[in-house]
Amino acid sequence: MRLLLDTHIFLWLLNGSSRLSGPAKAMIESADTVFVSSATIWEIAIKVQLGKLTADLDEVIEQIDANGFAELSVYARHAKEVAKLPRHHGDPFDRLLIAQAVSETMRLLTSDAHLTAYSELVECV
Repeated sequence: MRLLLDTHIFLWLLNGSSRLSGPAKAMIESADTVFVSSATIWEIAIKVQLGKLTADLDEVIEQIDANGFAELSVYARHAKEVAKLPRHHGDPFDRLLIAQAVSETMRLLTSDAHLTAYSELVECV
């Protein structure tokens, strides 16, 4: 299974947060490949700049490789896929992650139950 982590899941994993559930950890551990989108890094960077989050961006980026994850770049086909999505959810970062999961046929691991309305590829834990 190919697995794309949403921003919260990725940050909780990095911080060793108790908010990361056992089922989420099990999915991450059993995945063939775990991806972190460059859109996630973009979202973290914006939240750091706005003062909504404290993080060392260099360390966050280093943790992609350190955890054996793969970076998923944002491609034009992903951006195009966003236009096809219904307006179940307004967050542009989440919508892009869903578009990437659909385009690349991978599961999106999230904690946001609202995102499950988009696709059976969205796994809420």
